[in-house]
Amino acid sequence: MQRIEFLNYPIGDQVPTLQWGYRIDGTDLRTYATDATRGLWRRERAEEDPVAEERFLLDQHDGLTLAEVGDPARHFLGDPAPDFVDPSDGTTPVLGCSCGVWACWPLRTTITTTPETVTWSAFRQPFRKQ
Repeated sequence: MQRIEFLNYPIGDQVPTLQWGYRIDGTDLRTYATDATRGLWRRERAEEDPVAEERFLLDQHDGLTLAEVGDPARHFLGDPAPDFVDPSDGTTPVLGCSCGVWACWPLRTTITTTPETVTWSAFRQPFRKQ
């Protein structure tokens, strides 16, 4: 079983807006997204500097703001506000685009709950074929 930790962190240095972050067994969810998409990005980008490549990959997603999520218990248990639901597959965004518009480049997941567990699975970026 994996454990998830929810945390809030500021967007940028000057803006007081907070956003949601997640650690799965101590690792930032954005790191998992980076690892999963590294090969796809390498086919599309000709980045020769490994440090710049890693920064680009880590910056492809950011958290959703506290104001966007509204009711975090409902959202992160798979019952988000209607604006967040993808009617084609019922997925919920857990990360948004680093540009500040969550729908620009969201990371969506299927959230399944039982009385004992909450499972986030089938992560996808809807603008990708894979």
